[in-house]
Parts: sequence; structure tokens; C-alpha cells
Amino acid sequence: MILIKIAHLLFRALKFVFIMTICYLVYIALLSDILTKGYHIIAYLTIWLLSSYVIAPKVNRFISNHYLPNYFIGRSVTSDGLLGDPVNIAINGSEETMKNIFLESGWHIADNLTFKSSVKIVIASLLKNSYPTAPVSTLYLFNDKQSFAFEKEINNNPRRRHHIRVWKTPSNWYLPGGYKTDWLCAATFDQKVGLSLYNGQITHKIIGNVDQERDFVLNTFKNSNISYQINVVENFTTGYHSKNGGGDRIYTDGALPFVDLNKDI
Repeated sequence: MILIKIAHLLFRALKFVFIMTICYLVYIALLSDILTKGYHIIAYLTIWLLSSYVIAPKVNRFISNHYLPNYFIGRSVTSDGLLGDPVNIAINGSEETMKNIFLESGWHIADNLTFKSSVKIVIASLLKNSYPTAPVSTLYLFNDKQSFAFEKEINNNPRRRHHIRVWKTPSNWYLPGGYKTDWLCAATFDQKVGLSLYNGQITHKIIGNVDQERDFVLNTFKNSNISYQINVVENFTTGYHSKNGGGDRIYTDGALPFVDLNKDI
């Protein structure tokens, strides 16, 4: 056993030396002249942009196409094909009623993600200016991006905010166990801005306790004048610890609350 452990440690050490050697050779062959001429900032920026926004997404999509199941597993999916935020709220009701309960509860509908709105949220985050309808990144469910997103920013700064994505459930479609719902939602809390673990892109980093955010959303509904009932399905999915599409740790008890807007209390 001792010899096996020693061999394992030697293998890891050799692997580390090999990787560092490759990095050094790449530096000598491609970057040494550029960096010594004082253009290192431009070189670093160019390499980061290419690797984070071109190369890494393509690699992630290639890999995820071979392992990610193409059916509902209670998780959204990023544009790179990585598992995203958990689905943690179901809502039954019309689009109008669903929107109204959020708006009456103090939420704002997020702007669509465009170049203009992206620049606006970057400026607002840097200058700590309020942007209550700041866009959220696109996540997919049923092979479609979110239908709507709602948010509540903290201290008039879009860096930290409560937000929830909402997808329209396909018609005549059943959840596991035979449950039906009109809308499925993924609620998370953005605690800061950082870099994605999997592609290095600038993104929001969420808190790991997604159940806490799920319960926060449900509690805000008490501020509306719309009648509703909540039926919590315990252990709808297995409770788990995992990571989302940005590499943030997440954990949940697996319960799924169904909010029924079609019934009076």
C-alpha cells in the first residue's frame, strides 16, 4: 500500500512537471517576445477573450453534447451546454396572473440581454448605480431560453440581487410523478461579480443555498393581493450538493413547491 501511494504521488508530481513544462514552452515559443516588448497587458487580454468567449464555450458544448441527457432532470442548462441553476419553484396560472403576483410583490421584469443592456449593467455595477431591470444571463429549459426573469436588487446596486428565471412549460407535458404545471422557475441570489470556473467569463456568483432563495421568493408573494395556494412536494428530486454553470457550489433539499394561482385560499 505504501509503494502504491508513493507511486501515485510520483505520478502526480510528474504530471505537474509535464504541464508546467508545456506552459513554459508555449511561453517561450509564442509569448516571450511580446511580453518583453511591453505588450503583455494586450497579450493577456487577447488570450483571455479568445479562451473564455470562443475556445472554452466550444469545448464545453462539444463535451456536454456527449454526456448531458436531453430530458428534464430538474436543472437548467447554460448556453455552453453545462448544467445550470436548479428548477425550484412551479407555478400554475395564466401569464398575466403570474406576472402580476411578482410585480405586486415588488419584483421587476428584467430587460432582455442585448449589447446595450450588457453595457448598461457593467457601467451600473462599476459605478454602483441602480438598475432594477438589469438583464440576466440566458439559461435553457426544454431547449428554450427563459420566457421571463424577475429581480430585486440590493442597496440599489445590480451586483447583488434576488432573481428568478421563468420558463413556459410545453403543452400536454408532465413532470416526473405525473405532476403538471404551467411555469417552472429557477430562483437564485447573486452575491457578487466574478469569473466563471468553467470558461473564465465575467458573471454573477450565486450563494449555494438555493432553497433559501426559493423560500424568499414564496414569502414575497404575501405582499400581493393575489390569492394563491402552495403545495410543497417533498423529495421531488434527490437532495444534492453540486455546482452550477459558473462553477458556484449549490445545494438543495430537493423539495418543489407548486404555487397555484387558480384557486382561492
